[in-house]
Amino acid sequence: MTVSKSVSKTKRRKIRFMFTADEAKSVRIAGDFNNWREDGKMLKRNGSDVWQITLMLPPGTYEYKFLVDGKWENDPLNDQLCLNCFGTRNNFIAV
Repeated sequence: MTVSKSVSKTKRRKIRFMFTADEAKSVRIAGDFNNWREDGKMLKRNGSDVWQITLMLPPGTYEYKFLVDGKWENDPLNDQLCLNCFGTRNNFIAV
């Protein structure tokens, strides 16, 4: 995940999320920014095993996870974790 620092704090910022999964058929992202919709944003394969998406997010803190072939996965590139209501952990990002 990378954060573009060229945009002012009052505007949306480009946030790129990446996930490596060489044998995945689909990778989606869900979180506070899309009401945890499991049919939400699909990442695009970039190369053989890297999936990525860039989202425009307003300032705030967001919890999220990846949905890889129907299975919830944490972001291995983001070590910021918090406990969720299911007793597992979500990643979070401050924009």
